[in-house]
Amino acid sequence: MSALPASSREWHLVSRPHGWPVPSDFALRETPVAEPAEGHVLVRNRHFSVDPYMRGRMNDVKSYIPPFQLDHPMDGGAVGEVVASSAEGFAVGDHVLHGLGWREYAQVPAQQATKVDPELAPLSTYLGVLGMTGLTAYAGLFDVASFKEGDAVFVSGAAGAVGSQVGQMAKLKGASRVIGSAGSDEKVKWLVEELGFDAAFNYKNGPVKDQLREAAPDGIDVYFDNVGGDHLEAAISSLNVHGRATICGMIAQYNDTEPVPGPRNMAMIIGKRLRLQGVLVGDHYGMRQQFVQEVGGWLRSGELKYGETFVEGIENGAEGFLGLLRGENTGKMIVSLTR
Repeated sequence: MSALPASSREWHLVSRPHGWPVPSDFALRETPVAEPAEGHVLVRNRHFSVDPYMRGRMNDVKSYIPPFQLDHPMDGGAVGEVVASSAEGFAVGDHVLHGLGWREYAQVPAQQATKVDPELAPLSTYLGVLGMTGLTAYAGLFDVASFKEGDAVFVSGAAGAVGSQVGQMAKLKGASRVIGSAGSDEKVKWLVEELGFDAAFNYKNGPVKDQLREAAPDGIDVYFDNVGGDHLEAAISSLNVHGRATICGMIAQYNDTEPVPGPRNMAMIIGKRLRLQGVLVGDHYGMRQQFVQEVGGWLRSGELKYGETFVEGIENGAEGFLGLLRGENTGKMIVSLTR
C-alpha cells in the first residue's frame, strides 16, 4: 500500500449566506488523513458535484435534508478511487460513488459507497446523467408527471443537469413537442441543435408567458419546473386540461431574502384540473435499476447526449458552486480534482 498523504483539503461553510452566497462564506481548510477505520474505505476523490439544492442546505432551517454545519466539511455526491480499505468487498483501486464530496480525501463507511465502473462510462457521469440528476429527470418525468406518448412538454432551466435530460427523455418516449427555456442564446442553440428540442427561448429576451405561448400555441401537457417564479406562472397559463407539473426546483428564488409572491393565476388549477407535485430523488431509488438499464442503453446508442461543465481544482470548489448559481454551467457542474 502506498503511503497516505499527511493532509487533505476540504471546504467548510463558515457563515450562513444572506441572499446570494459570497466567497467569504466558505473556507478551504486542511485536515489530517488517517488510515480508514474498521468498515470504512479511504477514497481519493476525483470529482465532486455542486448542485442547486446545496444552497438550501446553507440556511439553518429544517428541511428534507439537514443543513450544513458551520465550520464542518460540506458534503455531496463524489466519485473517487479507493486508496486504503478496512472493509470487506472493497480493494485498493476500486472506484466508488459516495456522499462525501467537497474534499480531496474522504473516509467513507463501506455501506455508503457504491462501486462504479470507469470502463462502462466516464467517472463524472455517475454524478450526472447516470447519477442523482439523471434519476431525478427520469423519475420526475415518467413517474411524477405521468408522461405519456403524445404529450407536449415544457422544461425550465432546460440547459441544466436535470432539464437537459428531461427534454431528451421526453423526445425519446414520443413527446409531440418539447420546449425549453434557458438563460442565454448559446444555451438555446445547444438545446435545439444538439439535444433535439423542438423549440427553446431565452427567458431574458421577453416575458416568459409570451415566449412560451409562441413556442407552444396548442398548449402543454407536462411542465417540469426547475425555476419557479414567472416560469411556473407561465406554465399554469399554458397547461392544457388535466396537465401535470413536476416541481423539481425553484432556483429563481433560492437567494431571495424576502418572501416571494406565488403565481397570480393559481385559480386556473381548478378549472383545468391540474396536478402539481414535488419530486425528491430519494423517493425513487426503487427505479434505479430500470433507470440505469434504459438510460445506459440510450447513452451507448448515442440517442441521449449530456453536457458537463468542469471546474478544475479543489481550490476552485466554492467558485464552481457560485458559478452554478449564476448559470455558468451547460449540463452538469462538476469540480474535478485531477491533480
